[in-house]
Amino acid sequence: MKEKILTNVRIIDPSQKMDKIGNIIIDKKGKIKSIGKKSDTSNSAEKIDLKGMIAIPGLVDMKAFVGEPGFEYKENFRTLSQAALAGGVTSIVTMPNTKPIIDNVSMVDFIIRRGRDKAKVNLFPCASITRQKEGNQMTEFGLLKARGIIGFSDVNKTIQNTELMSRVMNYASDIDVLIMQHAEDYELAKNSCINQGEVATRLGLQGVSDIAEKIIIERDLSLLSEFPCRYHINQISSKNSLNVIKKNKSNGIKFSTGVSINNLSLNQNDIGEFRTFLKLSPPLRSEEDRISLIEGIKNDLIDVIVSDHIPEDEESKRLPFAQAATGSIGIETLLSLSLELYHNESLPLEKIIKCLTINPAKILKINKGTLKEGSDADICIFDLEKPWVVKAEELKSKSKNTAIENRKLQGKVKMTFLNGEIAYSN
Repeated sequence: MKEKILTNVRIIDPSQKMDKIGNIIIDKKGKIKSIGKKSDTSNSAEKIDLKGMIAIPGLVDMKAFVGEPGFEYKENFRTLSQAALAGGVTSIVTMPNTKPIIDNVSMVDFIIRRGRDKAKVNLFPCASITRQKEGNQMTEFGLLKARGIIGFSDVNKTIQNTELMSRVMNYASDIDVLIMQHAEDYELAKNSCINQGEVATRLGLQGVSDIAEKIIIERDLSLLSEFPCRYHINQISSKNSLNVIKKNKSNGIKFSTGVSINNLSLNQNDIGEFRTFLKLSPPLRSEEDRISLIEGIKNDLIDVIVSDHIPEDEESKRLPFAQAATGSIGIETLLSLSLELYHNESLPLEKIIKCLTINPAKILKINKGTLKEGSDADICIFDLEKPWVVKAEELKSKSKNTAIENRKLQGKVKMTFLNGEIAYSN
């Protein structure tokens, strides 16, 4: 490939505390050669004038469902890649709830080989914490890590057995693997499909209290003080959970926390009259909870914003609310919806970008989410002011179950570079 120079660009890179106008030079190997300098490069370099748009590191999404193998009719590596690149996402942590579940070495080999052949983004696969996600028997962490697994998660299931969870943490500590927990007590949450409260009562649906989330977080953080390992709460949704997190962080307990962009941008009132595309897990909660989550990011209690990209076919969504499938696509709209928090003055731009780039990269211990010299030239270019409207039929995911159909957004990805090559351009 030819050397490239991106000119007239505002570079924001939280990993270097950088926000300035300058150039980005990409060498022939697809690495960042220099950044922020006004100097030119060789006459043979390909020059791209970005006309004052913003360049940030390619986004790192810590929670997305790929669909392969077993659910290719919902999503596959090709369509996930297209959606991700259109949203400026260059690195994805894929969940293990495929069919069959990723819980053994042969499945890991298959998913890595298949991803390498079909995907156009950086894939970092997770394996399940327990066999078949049943919460009974641990998977072989050491063997799976050696094969390329980035972390372990039972996705939408929580390890309910406290004794097993203590063993998981103890073993994870010994071999330095990341445990990603879905925090929800089964007995308190079973048969529920919405946040407990006024909206659930009005719609006649069974709700779940935020105590189901809080009680697992309290338990796990208590265990973490005895068995310190790399522990990450996949998503939180409530003010009460934040209070527990604040208390434990002030006591010196080391862990990280994620939140879905849906819980930052929507609340339970958006469900309206049984809008099943807004049936999510954890559920959308009150406006007070939503505002508290934003404050949690501002105060460094929440480290990561995820898309929680869960494609579902239309037939499984257009059912009575209690029977409809849970989840929403969101990888393509992750950045634009996050930028809404900047435009409405909820969060600083640098803080949003940090939660989408270097923070998840640090938690995962991968060399992504940065524009430092020598790093892979995975770059997202976006127009901060560009208005657009979300239309499901125009999104690149195979499934169209977006929670934000017809939402007016401001800020759009214009170009995505992967290893120095233009992988998406609009």
